[in-house]
Amino acid sequence: MCRKPWGLAATLFVVASLAVPAAATASRHMLVGIQDEANTLYGNPDQTFPILKRLRTQVLRVNLYWGGRFGVALERPINPTNPRDPAYDWTLYDRTVNYAAQYGIKMLFSIYGTPGWANKHRGLNRAPTSFSELQKFAYAAARRYSGRFRGDDGRRLPKVRFWTAWNEPNNPIFLFPQYRRLHGRWIIQSARDYARICNAIYDGIHGTKIGGELVACGVTGPHGNDSPTGFRPSVSPLRFLRAAKAAGMRRFDVYAHHPYYGGKRQAPGTPPGSRRSVTLGNIGLLLREITRLYGPKHLWITEYGYQTNPPDRTIGVSLARQALYLNEAFAIARRNPRIDMMVWFLLRDEPNVPAGWQSGLFDVRGHRKPAYNAFRRLPH
Repeated sequence: MCRKPWGLAATLFVVASLAVPAAATASRHMLVGIQDEANTLYGNPDQTFPILKRLRTQVLRVNLYWGGRFGVALERPINPTNPRDPAYDWTLYDRTVNYAAQYGIKMLFSIYGTPGWANKHRGLNRAPTSFSELQKFAYAAARRYSGRFRGDDGRRLPKVRFWTAWNEPNNPIFLFPQYRRLHGRWIIQSARDYARICNAIYDGIHGTKIGGELVACGVTGPHGNDSPTGFRPSVSPLRFLRAAKAAGMRRFDVYAHHPYYGGKRQAPGTPPGSRRSVTLGNIGLLLREITRLYGPKHLWITEYGYQTNPPDRTIGVSLARQALYLNEAFAIARRNPRIDMMVWFLLRDEPNVPAGWQSGLFDVRGHRKPAYNAFRRLPH
């Protein structure tokens, strides 16, 4: 159910009331990050990384594409565990990790996207035919970014410690199909596939025996309709977690989730209208379920943001309210001792208003929004 935006006094009351533990046990060292591939992975790094530095960005999240247009492995490698296999092209990612290290920013790579040769050319969002191929790729990626490997220019590549397995696997945009009919009943196929994706990436990265890496699984979107025959079937995050556990998702170092707000212009601390959703307003539900299934694992918020009006007149909030909600959201997360990272999406608005996102700290013309200074002043 949509709710009207709250006044400043009411929103401050919500933030205070949602300070789950006492300040003494809060996540004092929660990492603050940004995700924006257009301006970091593909854009001009000489322009973008100084901005990230001025914003005091601690973590940069980008997808590490296994396949697709910017994929590392467009052709099948002969020796897939060897980062120097001639089928691999790491150029974009080497450049990004080198710039990040130069500006004192940690990298978070999300391994995503199946190359055509690995799933009979069914698309990036389809699981591989052989999950061992994904495990070998994860192994090669972790070796390359182990801090010990020399790039093509002879320089030692920086170490990448933070990894996630895939992106929003409970959303059909990123993993398809979500459901499958088997023996007269619907099964959550995405959870079955994802259990094997998580295991493959976890085993591949930790299989290097280098040490220090953290692999997050889940990376779930906040909503799901749980309707296998409805419009664009998807799976709610708690149901997805349970189904992935039942399908054999063995272990991970950290769980990741994207607790975007539920209704139109909802404040960060407002509980969603449906128990199918997990937003910041009811993030405790997810933490309790993680504890029940896997023990007291910690959580990364690897995407969060508010779109603005202008330019998004449908679900955007005012520029001033975006800055206010940014502060509130990070404060809620920081007060929870099990949340170790929070990543804002995006740095700059995407130009296509109907199809893209306008949650940037800059508008499409490069003008700063009030959220720019709000982000820059966040506690670190």
